[in-house]
Amino acid sequence: MSKAVNNMNMGVVEPQQRIKNLSHCGNLIDVDKNMKVSRYYRAGTEILRMANVYLNEGDHENAFILYMRYMTLFIEKIRQHPDYGSVKAEVKAINKTIKDEIMPTTEKLRNKLLAQYQREYEQFLANKEAERMREQERERQQQMANKKAATASSIPSLIPANLHVQMDPSSQPTAPDLSLLDQVVYPNDFPTGTNRNNLPNSGLLLPMAAEAGAADKIANSSSKPAFDRSRKPQFNRTDSLLAGSLRCVNVPGDTMDVFLKLAHANTSNNIETCGVLAGHLAHNELYITHIIAPQQQGTPDSCNTMHEEQIFDVQDQMQLITLGWIHTHPSQTAFLSSVDLHTHCSYQMMMPEAIAIVCAPKYNTTGFFLLTPHYGLDYIAQCRQSGFHPHPNDPPLFMDAQHIKIDAQTKIKVIDLRR
Repeated sequence: MSKAVNNMNMGVVEPQQRIKNLSHCGNLIDVDKNMKVSRYYRAGTEILRMANVYLNEGDHENAFILYMRYMTLFIEKIRQHPDYGSVKAEVKAINKTIKDEIMPTTEKLRNKLLAQYQREYEQFLANKEAERMREQERERQQQMANKKAATASSIPSLIPANLHVQMDPSSQPTAPDLSLLDQVVYPNDFPTGTNRNNLPNSGLLLPMAAEAGAADKIANSSSKPAFDRSRKPQFNRTDSLLAGSLRCVNVPGDTMDVFLKLAHANTSNNIETCGVLAGHLAHNELYITHIIAPQQQGTPDSCNTMHEEQIFDVQDQMQLITLGWIHTHPSQTAFLSSVDLHTHCSYQMMMPEAIAIVCAPKYNTTGFFLLTPHYGLDYIAQCRQSGFHPHPNDPPLFMDAQHIKIDAQTKIKVIDLRR
């Protein structure tokens, strides 16, 4: 059996394979031909922004994954979009950035990670060898103890079995001297640790019991090895993008109240209001800090944004990334309509953690939603219908967001572009 196969069976991932796994994760980005090509250039800007944050924080794995994702998007995948030819100026600028900055940075990260993985791999192998040596020593001591105990139990009695002792009839039996028992030291009476020096200066030791106690002690120590053999090297971090889990999205506690005040005039007229949720990345968590209210046109059951370039300008000035959207249902409950599902799809395809907050003031309820990652997202992305139209409910297309955390200590900021 080859060394690689052996290591796979041991649950070990060799350094080169770990780099390949990161690169594969970086390649996991697709282009939907029905989405505006400008959305992908916007997404690229935010991918690069997050990659730089990870790099500055020393999180080299996640930085490497996002740099790879950025290069995959603009070197390979964006060419599949039918409107690719309409953004030539942007492509030239991005390709120059990739060549001059991102490629060299990514290669340095690759070499640094490879060296780190090699050190971890060698340390793991050294630990395994040390464990093997300790296990051999435990087995040797156990065999010696068993052999000694067997030898002691096989010693023949020095008193013949047919020996009869005739007592002098004139002598009377006397009671045993109980004080002698106080001088007998039994195995379980031995002090442990630093109290071993407190043994009696004189006493009668029971040899057979002492041997058996020593054997039990060795047996017990061998049943609890110092090295936990069930442990495997923790190569895959749960906070790595490689793990596939959603990062936590922190929502300021006053977000919904502030937005409802902002939307009050529209709500009174039974008109929906919408806003973009933006924020930043820090220590592998996402923090919503701003509501950006764009110019928009609303109806009782829909809301369309206008002049998206104004939103992008604000985000670029403040180094904000898009984390989802928020809107009202003035006269309905909190849910995602068929139009909402398609709106949110474009957010979630760019940012898997993107959330949709729906405020239903008539019912005093709020919903935090996202498309189901393993069904709803793909289903809506493939749906070519527009406007309000029916969708199947089973399996569910959307779900309550489980990766959010309401932070009562922070306050939301509003940038209202409608004025």
